[in-house]
Amino acid sequence: MSRRIRRRVRAARRAAAARGDSGMTAIEFVLLTPVLFFMIFATVQFALYFFADHVAQAAAQAGARKARATADERPGAWRGEAQDVVDSYISQLGPQLVLAPDVKMLQPDQNTVGVEIEARVPTVFPGLDLTVHAQSAGPVERFVQEEN
Repeated sequence: MSRRIRRRVRAARRAAAARGDSGMTAIEFVLLTPVLFFMIFATVQFALYFFADHVAQAAAQAGARKARATADERPGAWRGEAQDVVDSYISQLGPQLVLAPDVKMLQPDQNTVGVEIEARVPTVFPGLDLTVHAQSAGPVERFVQEEN
């Protein structure tokens, strides 16, 4: 075989190989793009959920701290003060993340008070309904005179 024929054979092989793979990249792109977008949106949803959970837990703990400190001094007023603290925390940390919070004041007995929060979380997936739940409780702080 002459060089000229060898060159033509090589060129024909390259052209055949190029034609055989043409379009594969586009097909792979079409098949893998939805998977990639799903993974990105799932990561965003994961972050939204855990940040909203963190905000709800911080608000419940702050409300419970206020309730524990004021329940003995002002037996009826601690609920409103704790509610104000919870609302303030939610509005400062995540008003768009903790949606429609349902705040309940807990007093299972005279020595314990607490706060329970249940709220919805915004979602990036249509039809997905996520809620966060946070609860914090503790003993009422009382100052007792020391007996001599």
